[in-house]
Amino acid sequence: MVFITRGLHDALLDMASDAEPERVTVVLAATPAEAFEDDLDVDPETPVLTHFYLPDAGKSVRAVFGVDLGTPAGRGRARFVSHPQGPDEPTREDDFAAAILVAVPPWDESSVSAFDRSGKQLSLDVVEAEPPTESLARD
Repeated sequence: MVFITRGLHDALLDMASDAEPERVTVVLAATPAEAFEDDLDVDPETPVLTHFYLPDAGKSVRAVFGVDLGTPAGRGRARFVSHPQGPDEPTREDDFAAAILVAVPPWDESSVSAFDRSGKQLSLDVVEAEPPTESLARD
């Protein structure tokens, strides 16, 4: 099962809709369920998708050297891809990750599906909770 916050889910669908007819590929990051203020009624270690990394961050370095500087090391084991013309499953053109979310028009809640690395469909649970607040503390 894949868990995602409502806010991230809706933001990804908006991003896909705005980019249509182009495809969108976004690296996703998770927060452990135990970090949420609300009880999510899942194992505390369960990752909940809460954030995304901007798709164009580090694009020029990646194009020249093949290194992704837009995603911090150890993060981003999930990916969101949009398929404006279908299909509603991963394709060979997609960048695979441990979990991949695929969205197709009409860009509503029923248009997002989750899959594992091998393409097996997983359950997707949209969590009605806000991720923990983060800040950039200065020492």
